[in-house]
Amino acid sequence: MLFYLSTFFGLALIFLALYDAFETLVLPRRVTRRLRIARVYFRVTWTAWRRLCDLPRTGRTRESLLSIFGPLSLFGLFICWMLLIVTGFALLHWLGHTLTPPSNRDFRQCLYHSGETFFTLGYGDVTPVTYVGKLLAVSEAGIGFGFMAVVIGYLPVLYQAFSNRERNITLLDARAGSPPTVYELWRRLGGTGERIETDRFLGEWEIWSAELLESHLSFPVLCYYRSQHDNQSWLAALALVLDAASLLLVHGIEGSRLRARLTFAMARHAAVDMCLVFQLPPREPPVERLNDEELRRCFSLAHRPLSDEQITQLRELQAIYEPFLQALADYFRLHLPRFISDRPTADNWQTSPWTSRAPHLDELSGESSAASEHFR
Repeated sequence: MLFYLSTFFGLALIFLALYDAFETLVLPRRVTRRLRIARVYFRVTWTAWRRLCDLPRTGRTRESLLSIFGPLSLFGLFICWMLLIVTGFALLHWLGHTLTPPSNRDFRQCLYHSGETFFTLGYGDVTPVTYVGKLLAVSEAGIGFGFMAVVIGYLPVLYQAFSNRERNITLLDARAGSPPTVYELWRRLGGTGERIETDRFLGEWEIWSAELLESHLSFPVLCYYRSQHDNQSWLAALALVLDAASLLLVHGIEGSRLRARLTFAMARHAAVDMCLVFQLPPREPPVERLNDEELRRCFSLAHRPLSDEQITQLRELQAIYEPFLQALADYFRLHLPRFISDRPTADNWQTSPWTSRAPHLDELSGESSAASEHFR
């Protein structure tokens, strides 16, 4: 009876580890099953890591610790898979009496032989003596070799997806500030009536949202990877896209509304599916990101006042995406940008440790009166 139990648990551990690695590294689609090794692993470790990051008093130290979790957790997940596979094969050797005596009675020796075979070390001090043991050794060596090859091939793909995501986020610095706000975006681009710049922005960020959806559903660990600067994030960029598209849907010119509708649909799809992957129910924001005073500042001074009907439409649009953004922000400890920055901030390109703050681009080019005053 003990032999059958050992065989069953050994095979179960090997199968679970390999199938979970297949779903995480190879399968290019969202996995809805809740009971997964990777999902449980990230839930437990991320919860513990967030509590650890709450201990530092300074925000810079906290952000630095949070940024470590993504890459570090990836190596931890690989180790978990390897331990399960090695333990599974050790159980198959243990009661099967497949190794040289007295190793077949010592589980530690079976574990040692299994790890030695998985990493193809081949010391030869513990060897299989039965045909079943030899078959297990050859199988484990092949699995170990293939597993390491998949892991090594997985890392460049992961970091390429991360690089593609961050490229557009970095470009937002000069276009919408840091953190990015929709008010700064349209002010710097000449207002919501500028058709060429508006359509170009919406087209680029519709593609970015689609790539975000595809890459982060296939590799959810990318969500834990944080941007280079503390005042930037993939979630802030996604919120900006939704804010900009919703603003154009109710206040933009007629020609840009179709493009805004397509971009809004793609960005909201990304936000909703992210919540589905991490099993996060939508949450109401603790404070409004756009209050009535900011509404008047945005639109009444832009020579295109907002009607009561348009205000209602904007609130309705906010209600169908902000709860999902807030759920993601609470889980990943990221900040959602406001429609209008609540305090003056310098763009990242303007600051450095060696020089004082550089002037703004519109100040350098002398174009602060035309484009800026239109939306101020």
